[in-house]
Amino acid sequence: MGESGARRKGLALATLCITMFMSMVDNVIVNIALPRIGRELDTGISGLQWVVEGYSLVYAALLLTGGALGDRYGRTRVFRLGLALFTVGSAAAALAGSAGTLVAARMLQGVGAALLTPGSLAILRHVFTDERERARAIGLWSAVSALGLSVGPVIGGPVVDHLGWAGVFWINVPVGVVGLVLAGRVLPDLAPRARRIDLGGLVLSAAALGALVYALIEGPSRGWTDARVLVCAAASVLLLVAFVLLERRLAEPMLDLGLFRDGVLGGALLSGFMVSFGMFGAMFFLPLLMQGVLRWAPTDAGYAGLPMTAMIVAGAPVAGRLTGRHGPGLPLVLGLLLCAAGLGGLSFYGAQARYPEYLWTLFAMGLGMGLTFTPVSIAVLQRVTPARTGMASATVNTLRELGGVVGVAALGAVLTHRLTESLTASAARLGAPPELAGRGADALTGGGAGPAGAPGGGAGAVLPASVQAAVDGAFVDGLHLAVRCGSAGLAATAVVVAVLLRRGGRSGPAAPDGGPGQPDTAGRHPVGAGRAG
Repeated sequence: MGESGARRKGLALATLCITMFMSMVDNVIVNIALPRIGRELDTGISGLQWVVEGYSLVYAALLLTGGALGDRYGRTRVFRLGLALFTVGSAAAALAGSAGTLVAARMLQGVGAALLTPGSLAILRHVFTDERERARAIGLWSAVSALGLSVGPVIGGPVVDHLGWAGVFWINVPVGVVGLVLAGRVLPDLAPRARRIDLGGLVLSAAALGALVYALIEGPSRGWTDARVLVCAAASVLLLVAFVLLERRLAEPMLDLGLFRDGVLGGALLSGFMVSFGMFGAMFFLPLLMQGVLRWAPTDAGYAGLPMTAMIVAGAPVAGRLTGRHGPGLPLVLGLLLCAAGLGGLSFYGAQARYPEYLWTLFAMGLGMGLTFTPVSIAVLQRVTPARTGMASATVNTLRELGGVVGVAALGAVLTHRLTESLTASAARLGAPPELAGRGADALTGGGAGPAGAPGGGAGAVLPASVQAAVDGAFVDGLHLAVRCGSAGLAATAVVVAVLLRRGGRSGPAAPDGGPGQPDTAGRHPVGAGRAG
């Protein structure tokens, strides 16, 4: 019986790990396929932004609600539903024949991921009741999740080269089917419990985020004074204000705004948001640069990310030790500054740059990311009561996703706007038609696109060599401006976080009612310690 129980636990852990690995990989593996998708589905940079944002936007909007649904209808049941939707969405994405269909399938994947992710850790805690076993299981589960984010581009390159862009979605299907079979056999059924679903908060937050992303993605192409863009921008602000006002009134809100009153927690949450803002933006741009401008194959572009992956893995234990000795402030600020330096450093290299010249920027960004992940989680565990750890952890994950969503949209808007400006000026100089700006921007998404007559060229193959050179230069110009903006944001965030953590460490957090917080007997300052019930 003991051996059978241990085997069942092992299978349950394997099920949860492989499904989390799959959902984490899907966050980043698609980026390496973007140039090939753009060429074969005939879509430009804004269309590719929607391919990325379709998943992240829905995932971020539903993540907190997914946890509440798991509580109300049973964690395991909702986990299985999420896994099924993610698998179906993956198959639909692989079969998509147009950009619109692919975006819709990516949204279905996002729904599935938002339902399965929150329940995974809760099921794990239920399966492993021994504290030592549980700690080892959670450690493995966390490592596998981080590994998925790290190796996604490395896996994606060879897959795209050998199976086409649809391969990055097909690989999810057998994993999902095996996961569903195992989930039905080895995962325990967790009883549901009464839980209010904050539908108002869900609708307001999703609408606000969707309107903001639409305005940022469509603004460069439609024009920033376009009525639809202006309406969406204004609506996003009004909806966000309405969301905050609603959450402050609810006894059981979707997002506990009291977390942000604590300086340490606020600094940690801001760090997670901004690191994703800058790094997800970089992960969106770099494949387009490497494949669209430098003419690298997808496999080469994927392997180019290995130094960043290595530094993420190496930085995590260093961050743990620094946090244990000095608190979360030092690794968070150092990580943000390294990310800022690496991202800004990319702006010093153009279309003729060689990989060894800018390799240091990948090391800096990877180490910066590795230094920030662990202290954010530790800050949450130290500053909230056990009863609110789940809410706080879900908030961290949601803000990280939101950072990526806003980063891809905002930095992409900067790049596209500068790209269009540069190409319009180049069209006049070269005597080319005004529509060069649109054609040139779309040519960049052809992956192997090159000058006229280039083998394997996509959209860029119809452009004369002089025009192709102008397109490449305009993209690099736009990329430089985008990464400088991201770098400035990260550097400013480092200063703000340093101030917040210093003040939070001196005064302690605010209690949920806005009164002064009280440290617990371990010397920590848990948010919510004074809340009744």
